[in-house]
Amino acid sequence: MQSNFVETLIGAIVVIVAGVFLFYGYSNSGMRSASGYKVTAEFDRVDGLANGSDVRLSGIKVGTIVAQTIDQTNYKAVVKMNLATDVKIPDDSSAKITSEGLLGSNYIALTPGGSETYLAEGGEISFTQGSIDLMSLIGQAVFSTTGGKKEDSEGKAP
Repeated sequence: MQSNFVETLIGAIVVIVAGVFLFYGYSNSGMRSASGYKVTAEFDRVDGLANGSDVRLSGIKVGTIVAQTIDQTNYKAVVKMNLATDVKIPDDSSAKITSEGLLGSNYIALTPGGSETYLAEGGEISFTQGSIDLMSLIGQAVFSTTGGKKEDSEGKAP
């Protein structure tokens, strides 16, 4: 009977420790539903952008991407963002999809405008720049040709 009690006690301790780790991970992951206001932006391309990606202003996280859809009339990507309530964004601000580095994840970088009025719940950021397809740029650089004839050292064609 003594060994059953010890096994039960050790099992309970393991469950409590696992619960503490889960609570710690959940509270520090930012996965909680954040209070804030939702704004949208339309982009030509959103390659590498995912729900839950950061929205940053001056490099500081001020929001999260909550949804991505396609506008059926103009076939642009519509991104819905949840911004922190204490961050007021002028309504003439711009949004750009950028990367954390060569292999980093993508996020939206906001550049504030100079307007005196601010975006409200349901507002839209009009000035956007979509993501850049890095592989296409590399391919163009590698396989680009001048289309001319090879010249010798005196500048004459052979």
